[in-house]
Amino acid sequence: MKILLAPSESKNAGGNSRFDIGKLSFDESLGALRVELWDKYLSVFKSGDEAQICALTGLKKPDIFDFSTSLEAILRYSGVAYDYLDYGSLDKDAKGFLEQNLLIFSNLFGVLKPNDKVPCYKLKQGEKCAGIEVANYYKSVLSAVLDQYLQNDEILDLRAGFYEKFYVPSKEYIVLKFIKGGKVVSHFAKAYRGLVLRYIAMNACSSFDEFLALKIPDLKLLEITKIKNKITYSFEISQD
Repeated sequence: MKILLAPSESKNAGGNSRFDIGKLSFDESLGALRVELWDKYLSVFKSGDEAQICALTGLKKPDIFDFSTSLEAILRYSGVAYDYLDYGSLDKDAKGFLEQNLLIFSNLFGVLKPNDKVPCYKLKQGEKCAGIEVANYYKSVLSAVLDQYLQNDEILDLRAGFYEKFYVPSKEYIVLKFIKGGKVVSHFAKAYRGLVLRYIAMNACSSFDEFLALKIPDLKLLEITKIKNKITYSFEISQD
């Protein structure tokens, strides 16, 4: 089973090595696209145009980024899902499971594996980069690359819906919906995506059946629905 995860707009600073864009996963297929987009991204900062920089990053005023140093993607992203995953507290086996089975989508680099080293950057979700619609820019290539990469695996999609603009599996895949008090939760769903991923990693689930057999606190399966090749498992959050 392979798991798809969204990135986070918030990121941890720092780095432990020099950034080398050519060493990212799927370089053979995505390398040229990444280099072109990365160059355009940097050109916005080099221009010194504060309005463009703020639009690109979503910040109210320009910030200083160190684009030369890199950190593993699983450590770079620091949003709610990553907080609840709490990667640093996982044991060696659980971390190894994620290295082998997790794909992290990126607004700038397309798709990454957990150990891919990326710089500290900020690109507002859905924002064009120097005129490029990023999701469409990557989608056609990602569709072919990931369909082949995932052809022999079950797919659990823990991404926010926005990232379907980058890639939608061509075969059956599973998404999770979280309901509390009869209403679908949105922001807090990020926490449960991170928690679900943590339990999957700790138990090295190789299939969706193994995942469903887990006892995850405060989650109860309510229903299963299917539209075309998208299967939705709805879970009730029982926490007060």
